[in-house]
Amino acid sequence: MESDSEMVAFPLLPIPIESNYRACTIPYRFPSDNPRKATPTEISWIDLFSNSIPSFKKRAESDTTVPDAPVRAEKFAQRYAEILEDLKKDPESHGGPPDCILLCRIRELILRELGFRDIFKKVKDEENAKAISLFPEVVRLSDAIEDEGKRIENLVRGIFAGNIFDLGSAQLAEVFSKDGMSFLASCQNLIPRPWVIDDLENFQARWVKKPWKKAVIFVDNSGADIILGILPFAREMLRRGMQVVLAANELPSINDVTYTELAEILSKLKDENGQLMGVDTTNLLIANSGNDLPVIDLARVSQEVAYLSTDADLVILEGMGRGIETNLYAQFKCDSLKIGMVKHPEVAQFLGGRLYDCVIKYNEVAQS
Repeated sequence: MESDSEMVAFPLLPIPIESNYRACTIPYRFPSDNPRKATPTEISWIDLFSNSIPSFKKRAESDTTVPDAPVRAEKFAQRYAEILEDLKKDPESHGGPPDCILLCRIRELILRELGFRDIFKKVKDEENAKAISLFPEVVRLSDAIEDEGKRIENLVRGIFAGNIFDLGSAQLAEVFSKDGMSFLASCQNLIPRPWVIDDLENFQARWVKKPWKKAVIFVDNSGADIILGILPFAREMLRRGMQVVLAANELPSINDVTYTELAEILSKLKDENGQLMGVDTTNLLIANSGNDLPVIDLARVSQEVAYLSTDADLVILEGMGRGIETNLYAQFKCDSLKIGMVKHPEVAQFLGGRLYDCVIKYNEVAQS
């Protein structure tokens, strides 16, 4: 499922990686737990993935690129539900014990084995088109904020607002299918600060005082997330003279943006001079992360993103999957930012926050 080329460890993780890095944030089980009995945490997460089956089945049924899509969608729903029940009875079955990475991987494996390559393609294309039309106005509103600290806060809020567009959340998938979502309204209606993890002031102060030289950003969803959240944020970094690497999935997963889709989006947003609303993009690079899930294990990334990240002094993991459910407590050799919205009740409970709460976790590393 992953890249054909050899995967490598992300070079900015501490060494030895084996003892210093664990991808999954939530402890699903402890050494004292019975290996043959699912823990309460494992069961709650299995139930979470089980609750998402109807929305995935609905998307798969309407995939016109797959022959007999409704029949195959039903097979997906049955097979995935059976495996989830197996994991409840025996957590070591199907490659367990289960965590969010394994549960995502099994779901993607079943879909691909049944011929489904990108069941969210239609909605991604529609949302990308909408967001592209809004991009100039979002950038103009940001540029009009003269105070640098306030402008950074506005851009951060834009990332949170864009990150709401997440069809991996059963609740949000239902809301989205009925009403759609307004980016600007979402910016205004974020849960008020302080957020459940709120290092905004520290991040602002560091950026204003001494901008980094190079950032690598592991991006999340299509639509408003990448176009109205991340790209205005990355554009501001380019304005300040930084180099920015945007690392996107190799293969489709839920509504996450892929490397090829990101290239297409940027080609539509750049003008004839290769600029993003007046900002030169020579220092904007896009990379194939080698990933194929909505979560990420940084012990296995593409050689391309590893090479481009070696000299970065800021790592950003964006979105609930990459920056909260995995990697929230990951340490790096350089500064890091984990930023995303909490869209699962189980995550909110673990963090002691609220559903749709925001996380901005900044770690500064003393440079020798």
